[in-house]
Amino acid sequence: MKVLGISGSMRRKGNTAILVQKVLEEVVKGNDSIETEFISLADYEIGPCIGCDKCKEEKECVIATDGWNRIAEAMLDCDVLVVGTPVYYYDVCGQLKNCIDRTYSMYHDRKLAGKYVVTIAVHGTKGADRALETLEGFANTHEFSYLGEIEGQAAEAGEILNDAKALKEAQKVAKRIAELG
Repeated sequence: MKVLGISGSMRRKGNTAILVQKVLEEVVKGNDSIETEFISLADYEIGPCIGCDKCKEEKECVIATDGWNRIAEAMLDCDVLVVGTPVYYYDVCGQLKNCIDRTYSMYHDRKLAGKYVVTIAVHGTKGADRALETLEGFANTHEFSYLGEIEGQAAEAGEILNDAKALKEAQKVAKRIAELG
């Protein structure tokens, strides 16, 4: 089984990345059969979907000038997706929204259907509920099986490590994932 963690944050080692990686770390504890991969969208330029609908015919996104193809390959290759976002203005961050929109190219043939998903939103004081709703909409559209969500609260670098509730939820979700493998 392969678990892919994607942090939508533009901070490679930010609170969202830390929480996504915490889930991945917990998943492999005591289970050598689970493979994990972590992707930070900070390492990729992901342009927006341009609504050309050529992906319906070509069976993939025709925009080949950015990092989308690498992200798409990793998503198609995983069994479980752990996707996290920092909360900007009560919703997912722009880089992750571009990524979500580009999955439209996978929607036509339901390429992600049947995979599992965990959603994560890290906010400073509020707004995680709406960001999690956006991620839930993404998951439902692609017919993922839902394993849970994690809401973290942190603003300063590394502050997520003080959020006992989020860390406990990360352990619980990781246990659910490990039980699949």
